[in-house]
Amino acid sequence: MIVIVMGVSGAGKSTLGKALAEALGCAFVDADDHHTPENIAKMRRGEPLTDADRGPWLDRLHGLLREQDAAGADAVLACSALKHSYRTRLTAGLRDVRFVLLVGAAAQLRERLTARREHFMPPALLKSQIAILSVPDEAIEVPIGLPTAEQVALVREALTAEEHTPDA
Repeated sequence: MIVIVMGVSGAGKSTLGKALAEALGCAFVDADDHHTPENIAKMRRGEPLTDADRGPWLDRLHGLLREQDAAGADAVLACSALKHSYRTRLTAGLRDVRFVLLVGAAAQLRERLTARREHFMPPALLKSQIAILSVPDEAIEVPIGLPTAEQVALVREALTAEEHTPDA
């Protein structure tokens, strides 16, 4: 199973993703570690990435997920995955993918981004991310205000419930 922890910047994707991967005993991939230097520089300047900017990055991430999937290994990816087209590109041909969406109020997200240091994503880009976010119907929604341990428990419970739900 591939679990993609998604949402806008500042939602806590990396924190939840690492904790969830540890709880599930699988690999963790942080999408932020795979941006090109050009994309990072663009975001630092407060410029939103275009679909063309994101394309090679999404392809790299898909390759990493495909390797895990081909090996029969589970993995957790922390990635914004804001648009349906991005999620389709990330997951093409993968066997079992679940989405976890971190949700919270814009003010709370902005506050988190403002407090964050040493990250390339400035608070000014939050509005553009919220504007393009499309929520997948099948996502497990997790409130950003919960402690990480509670978020992990909520996701694990939802994943277990999905495994025991008969196909319609």
